[in-house]
Amino acid sequence: MLPNELLEEFRQLLGARVPAGSSEAKALLNTLMTRFNLVSREEFDAQTAVLARTRAKLEALEAQLDALQKGQPKP
Repeated sequence: MLPNELLEEFRQLLGARVPAGSSEAKALLNTLMTRFNLVSREEFDAQTAVLARTRAKLEALEAQLDALQKGQPKP
């Protein structure tokens, strides 16, 4: 079973037995996420955005370097 499927099944089981907003349930879920080296969706999305910006900057720097090496003015 994949970690996402496992967490979804756990969430469904937990939701049926524990009232919404329970601090114990949240703590347990955080412990499981840490144990399985998982990150929240928000953290994943934030890191995806950082990677996209970094990739764009790298491509721009590579273009500038190519232009300088060819003796052309910067774009």
